[in-house]
Parts: sequence; C-alpha cells; structure tokens
Amino acid sequence: MIQALIIDDERLARNDLRGVLKSFPQVEITGEAANIREAKRLIAELRPQLLFLDIEMPEGTGFQLLENLDVAPHVIFTTAYDAHAIRAFEINALDYLLKPVTEKRLQEALARIPPPSPAVPATTYLPIHEKIFVKDGDRCWFIPLADIRLLEAADDYVRLRFGKHTALLARSLQSFEPRLDPQYFFRASRRHIVNLQHVQSVSLLPSQLLQLEMSDGSLVPLSRRQTVLFRELRGI
Repeated sequence: MIQALIIDDERLARNDLRGVLKSFPQVEITGEAANIREAKRLIAELRPQLLFLDIEMPEGTGFQLLENLDVAPHVIFTTAYDAHAIRAFEINALDYLLKPVTEKRLQEALARIPPPSPAVPATTYLPIHEKIFVKDGDRCWFIPLADIRLLEAADDYVRLRFGKHTALLARSLQSFEPRLDPQYFFRASRRHIVNLQHVQSVSLLPSQLLQLEMSDGSLVPLSRRQTVLFRELRGI
C-alpha cells in the first residue's frame, strides 16, 4: 500500500484526482492539503511515501514546499500548466501530469515508483541514501545524502557540494546537523561538516592541525578541537 497526500488549492481538482485514484487500490490517500502551511503539517504528521503536488498555489509553489522538507517523498506533479515540466523532471520527479488527470497517465506515473527499501530500525538520523530536495537559483535536485561530500554554513542556509554542483538548503547548519548520522558525517569546524565516505586522505598541517582532502580534491582543515576528536575516533 502506497500512502499519499493530495496537495492542491482547488477542491474540485482534489475531488477529481480522488475519483481517478479509485481505480488504483494500491494507493491510500491519507490526507489533503489546500495550501503550503497545511501540507507541511500533514507531511510531518503522516510521513507519506508519495505526494500528488500542484505547483502554483496562493501561499507559494510546490517547489518551495519541497525545499523546506527534511526528506522529500516521491512526487507526482499535477498542474494545469506545462510551463514547469522541464524543471520538474530536472529534480527527478516521478511524473508531471496535466489536469484533468487521466487514468492512463496516472497508471504510467504510478509505475515509476521504485520498490520499497528493506525495513531498517527507527532512528532519529536521516538514512544515508534518503533523498533531500535542494535548489541553486532556478535549478533543483533530489539528492541522496550519500552523494553530498561537504556541508557548509552560509548564514541561515546550508551550502551543499555534490558532484560538480553547489546548492542551498533552506535551514541552518546547526539545525540540520542533529539529523546527520555521525557514522557518515563529521563536524570538521564551526562552518563545515564532511561526508567521511568522500574523504580521500588526511594530512598534518604545520600547526599540528589535521586537513582532509575530499574526493573532488578540495581541502578542509579541522579545527583544533575537532582535530583531537578525529584522532580519537580514527585512532590516528
């Protein structure tokens, strides 16, 4: 059973989609939201696996909603306009359906949902392969945490470095850090958190501080306190 939310400011559009979904008993609609604020609350409470998400809404866009989620569920955009289609597929949305949604197109979209991952014990940390939604200007991505090599404080944002890209997450580094599993992520300094899976080598600076070389060749020095902790954890 796939638990899903319908997020659309038009009541008629929500009712129409519910009607089409009756042909798909594997999808359970656990709630509806008519605006961004209500959608954020329901997502936090219900933790759905799938969002049927409109884009243009009075309080903001569907993209803005995704930007403020810790973990993004699978997304099928449902909209009356085709102007955002390219952007939607750039961020790896499952599909982009134009209203009114037909049974055939809905079937194609639902077929794109990947099989569920094996169950893991509950934890306060985000799973390393969980995807988060981030943006850089008009560009957006769903990124697995495992692909992020460096997180950097940028005022009230977190700058993420992955692949050849840099993007922003709309939250502070301090607020995001408790969700990161210390098995994979290490606080290098006040401004930096590194993904240990992307550390290529460790070197000693003249100041006796350690410096990490990342998989892209960039260098991240550790603070004095974190140098001591890194040595203890890694037996250096």
